[in-house]
Formats: sequence, C-alpha cells, structure tokens
Amino acid sequence: MAPSTRISVDVGGTFTDVVKLDPTTGALRFEKVPTTPRDPKRGVLDAFAKAEAPLEEVASFNHGTTLGLNSLLTRTGARVAIIGTRGFRDVYLLGRTDRRAMYDITYRKPAPLVRRRDTFEVTERTLYDGSIKTPLDLADAERVAHAIAEGGYDAVAVGFLHSYANPENEITMGEVLAQIAPSVEVTLSHELSREYREYERTSTAVLDAYIKPIVRRYLRELSDELTDGNFDGRFLMSRSGGGAMTAQAAAEQPVNLILSGPAGGVVGAAALSRELGEPNIITIDMGGTSLDASLVLDHEPVMYQGAEFEGLPINTPSLYIHTIGAGGGSIISLDEAGALQVGPQSAGADPGPAAYARGGSEPTFTDAAVTLGYMGADLALGGDLALDEKLATEALTPIAERLDMSIEELARGAVQIANMKIVGAVRAITVELGRDPQDFALMSFGGGGGLVAVDVARELNIPRVIVPPGQGAFSALGMLMADVQHDFARTSVRPLRAVDPAFFADAFGAMEGEAAEALEREGFGPQHRSYQRTVDVRYAGQEHSATVVYPEDAADVIAAIEEEFAVLHRRLYGHTMTDPVEITTLRLKATGVVEKPSWPRMAQRSEGAPEPISHRNVHATGVPSEYRVFSRESLLAGDEIAGPAIIAEHTATTVMHEGDRLVVGPLGELVIHVKAEGENR
Repeated sequence: MAPSTRISVDVGGTFTDVVKLDPTTGALRFEKVPTTPRDPKRGVLDAFAKAEAPLEEVASFNHGTTLGLNSLLTRTGARVAIIGTRGFRDVYLLGRTDRRAMYDITYRKPAPLVRRRDTFEVTERTLYDGSIKTPLDLADAERVAHAIAEGGYDAVAVGFLHSYANPENEITMGEVLAQIAPSVEVTLSHELSREYREYERTSTAVLDAYIKPIVRRYLRELSDELTDGNFDGRFLMSRSGGGAMTAQAAAEQPVNLILSGPAGGVVGAAALSRELGEPNIITIDMGGTSLDASLVLDHEPVMYQGAEFEGLPINTPSLYIHTIGAGGGSIISLDEAGALQVGPQSAGADPGPAAYARGGSEPTFTDAAVTLGYMGADLALGGDLALDEKLATEALTPIAERLDMSIEELARGAVQIANMKIVGAVRAITVELGRDPQDFALMSFGGGGGLVAVDVARELNIPRVIVPPGQGAFSALGMLMADVQHDFARTSVRPLRAVDPAFFADAFGAMEGEAAEALEREGFGPQHRSYQRTVDVRYAGQEHSATVVYPEDAADVIAAIEEEFAVLHRRLYGHTMTDPVEITTLRLKATGVVEKPSWPRMAQRSEGAPEPISHRNVHATGVPSEYRVFSRESLLAGDEIAGPAIIAEHTATTVMHEGDRLVVGPLGELVIHVKAEGENR
C-alpha cells in the first residue's frame, strides 16, 4: 500500500509541534515534544514517534525550523567573506545613509556579520543595462579564491555590481571558487535576487552564506535519518514568504528560511478565514520564546518586499510579521531601575520555566500563569508534562519580596506587562499603519496565545477572538496548507508610457520558462502549476514602488497598470499625483499546487450542555474567582459557554473572563465574543 500519511513539524524555541493528517479519514492529530537545541533533528524524530507516524507510511513531510534564525540571533553562524567589484569593496559595510532613529543620540547601526578585513574585490564591471564593460579578470579571481581557501572561511558571498542585469561575471567567479576552494560554501547574489539595490542584494547574499553551512548540515543529517527510516515521500520546508520549498532548494538558498518559523500559522489563518467567512484577521502566535503578530486582509496574508533581520535587509518576499520577545518562557526580572520586566530573554527549552521541573529556576511568564490559576497541575501539557505549582511560586518569591508584593500581585503584574507588549505589537501592524483593530477579528494560536488573547482584544476593542482547532500546533497545521513557491524578479527601470506591451510578454515568458523547469524537477506537472504576475510601479522621482497585479486580460495593458497604480497609491498614501509613472521591477510568483487537507467538520450536540471537568481559583483580579474548567476535546459544534471559564486542550489553554461568551463553530473553532470595557451583560 502506497504511503499516504502527511506530517508537519514546527520547531520552536521551547516546543516542537507536530500535526499528523490521515487523508483517508481526514483525522488530525496534534502533539508536542520538547525542542532539543543541542541536536535539533532529534526533536523532529521524537515528534514523528509521538504522533505514531512510521516513516515508511509518510507521503509528505512539511518542516519549519528556526535553526537559521537562531544562529543569527546568537551570532553563531559561519565565518563569511565577501567578494565585490573592484572599487566597491565597502558596499555592504556602508549600507544606506538613512538614519532610522533621528533623535536618539545612543543609536548605533546594527553590527555587520562581516568585518572589513574579510571583504575582497576583483577586477570586473557590468553596466546597468547588462553589458559587460570589463570581463572578470581570471588571474585576479584566482588570487582572491586562493586567499579565501587559505583564510579559514566557511562561506563566501559574491555580490558584483549590476549582476542582476547580467550574472555572467558572478557565475564565472563561482566556477573559479568551486575549483580552488571546493570546501567553501558559495552564495552568488543574482541567484537570490535579480533586482537592483546593491546593498540589499549583497546583504541578502551575506545572510544566506552566514547560515548556509549550518542549515545544509542539518538538512543533510535529517534527510539521512529519514532515508534510514525508509521515508520516501516529499520533504518540504516552510519559507518566509508563506509558501514551501523542497529541502533540496532550501539547502541551496537557506536565506528563504530565516523568517519561516511563524509563516505556517499565518498561512493556516488565511485558509481558515476563507472557511469562516472572516476576511480580515489579526493573528497572534505566542510560543515559548516570542510572539508573532501578523495580518490577513481579504483572506490573503499581507506580503512585503524588503524584510529585515536586526536592521540587515533581506531582499526576498516575506510575510508581514512583527515579532517581540514575549513568550511562555519569557523571563520575569527587575531592570537596573528596579522596574518589573518580562522578556525578551527566555528560559527556552532547556531548562525552561520553573514549573516544568526541568531544572529552571528563573521566573517566567508561564510560572506567572500557573500562579494565577490559568494553568494548573491537574492537567498535563501535551499529555505528559505536569506543571509544578510549588516550583513556580518559589521562582517568583525573590522578586515578590524585593517589591514587597504578594506572589499573586507579582504574577498579575507580569501578565499585564506581557499583555501590553502584545497590544503594542498589534498596534504596530494596525493603528500605526492607519488600520482600526475594531475592523478585525483576533485569531490566537501557539501554546500561549489563548492565555492572553481575550485581554489583548479587550484592550484594543476587538469584538471577537477566534481560537482555531489545534491552536497549540496551529503553525504546523498551516504548513499542510502551503503550496511550493518560487519567486522570480527582473529589474528594468523605464517610463511606463515608453514600454511596448511585447516587453511584458517577453520578460514574464522568460521567467515562466525558468519556473516551469524548476517545478518540473520538483514533480509538479502543468496541471499543478500556477503563475501570478505583478509589476512594481512608482511615480518618477520616488524612491520606493508599489506592487500592482499585471492586468493580463486588459485591452490596453499600459492604461490598466496606470489606473490600478493610482487606486493603490491613493489607498496607501491618501493621494495621487500627475507625475509620469515608471516601472521598476517585474515579479512572478510560481506555485506548485499541493493537495490541501479539508477542515474536519465537528458533530453537533444532540442534547444537554457541556459540563466542566473541574473548577479552579483564578487570581485575574485582586479578588480570587472560581473559573470552570472545560476540556476542549469534549466540546461540540454549537456549544456555548459563559465566562469566567478556562478551556484546556491537549496542546494549549484558553482563558475567558466574566462577561465573555464562547460559541463553538462548525469546524471546532472557538469564537469568543469579548465583553467591552464598561459593557453590562
């Protein structure tokens, strides 16, 4: 019998989440295992075992990992060299001359990943139109390659001037490096980005080279373990842009994985929004180390070109995700002024919060939640992790004594601080960009999302909170919804009115030819491919562009682009101009369409009402209150629960307060109607 099981595994800072889908029955199984930082692949294999998914029965494996991101955060990546065009050695180190913090005298530019002594230049020059003024000097290239080979470098990033227009010299440099320094990983900038802006393209290549040895080694070792276990299915990696890529492609271009951790949840939220008829959603994904906030508009995740890591640009398409250090493992501490802080430091997976009884002694958000009664020792996380309330209290005691507060007061204050940080993250992607949070529903997931969602929604006057099925492992579930995706771009700055429509046909046709070859190699036939064409457009003299969908069916393509750009510019900036319009970059998103799992429908309750499994004293306010505790696994479609209540499930916990009202939807989603401040119910 052919393998049919589908598995997705999302490796987080504290837990590794796994979702198992049996396509024959549509049944979904959610599990959690501890992340294993010292040997990341071990946690992945543990996840297969926990989900009872023999490798030989798995047809498709989707994987998300923070391995590349963590190596950047901890500055433990490869030793990287840069090779640039002679006379442009300092493109990467100079960066842009803009200043983000105009009036902050303490501001310092982000530390680069490469020192000047590790930058090299060779004689070559390509012009903006793609013509080669100076071919690569092979003797000079060999000299630099020998210096790289003898210098103890792990990887090298090659970024030549205008290689986006013609990569011939970069390709030749890559061939020289392969001959003279075969053990050094090589990243050629044009393979990642065929767009102008030399600094951004070089930065992208450096980031890719910095994590390439680590990611490649991990994927190779994991692939070997899977092969030894008789896995013969499709191995896909979640990517920053919300789609997926094959593990082989990810090993070649790991920069696409840097922001992939939270992408699965946003993709899943967009898919669920279509099922629920909720077009506009704010998502918050609270894991063990961080919280990620994002948007879904008109059932589509918000994308943007020009992501950054700590101020270093990544010139690849990414989901619009705002990340803060507020997770279940965020450490509670006092700063130098004696003020209470929560995060950004985290206890991580090892040793973890004190309540996990794994050796952790520092107080965390999770310990505060246990002390308040949001979580308790009566119900084990993931089925086998029993929380220790005594250890949580002991961890909080030293700070409580220093502040002359009760343990409950300290815990309540810590949770409120975390809530306000999350409110700030949501405001950053809504209010600060001209969007009203009241026009959205809030979808919360991750192991800690349900603990804070109602309080965050109430603070922002968001009327509804949606808790999806399997919220604790929802990012892993979202990965099962992701198609394989390739992004292509070609810069060609020219006045729109001067463009012959045939130019678009030729440029897009060439990119689609490349895309078809890539998708064919990955096993996607013509019937499983789709293409989306877009054009970056701006007014002449503007620095940045807006992206409009290419109007393929329009009788007058030029006029249609101009008209759509005017509509988009007014929506983005509130006005239009009479200046000439120019195009900058043509983009193609090529998709290999994978079979999507259908959302299982939940049975209706025929009689009676849901019954609580226990009661718990909760210190959400100054006066302890009794909260009923319900098992989510026992709820059925149409069930209603009035707050205060706690909904406990296998991988997460949801808290709702007095006046809040929960209704279980047809897919098993929890829809919580949030009591507004001052509202009587």
